[in-house]
Order: sequence, then C-alpha cells, then structure tokens
Amino acid sequence: MAYKITDECISCGACEAECPNQAISEGDSIYKIDPDKCTECVGAHDSSKCVEVCPVDACKPDEAHKETKEQLQAKYDKLHSK
Repeated sequence: MAYKITDECISCGACEAECPNQAISEGDSIYKIDPDKCTECVGAHDSSKCVEVCPVDACKPDEAHKETKEQLQAKYDKLHSK
C-alpha cells in the first residue's frame, strides 16, 4: 500500500529527497505523498526511506491504497520504464 503523511508532519522536507519515485511534494501546510507514485520504495530499496528519515514518524501506511508487493513492483517498473 502507499504511504501517507499525517498531521504530525513538521514540514522539514527530509522525506522528499529520499523518494525514488518523486511521489512526495510540499503541500499547503505539510508534505503529501501521491499514492499513484508511491511504491513503498519497492524496486529501489529494501525499506521505505520516508519512514526511515522522518524525525516525527509522520509517514504511515495508507489503508485506502492497499497493494501487493507485486503490484508495487509493477508500478515502480512502469514509473521508471522511460
């Protein structure tokens, strides 16, 4: 499943640079994750980098966007096929 950024976000920007899919962008008051681009770092890393670098634990699984590891890998492959 994709990740989302919760209201605990302090807008530090640490997560944005770590995303291999450019799924994270600055929102009005907090950063946001585009679920169509988030692959939980499947295809690029062994773990989700946004979760690792967030100093306030604001990156959480988004229950509204459940996907299997195979679906996440296919999404990653499509995003990076160019």
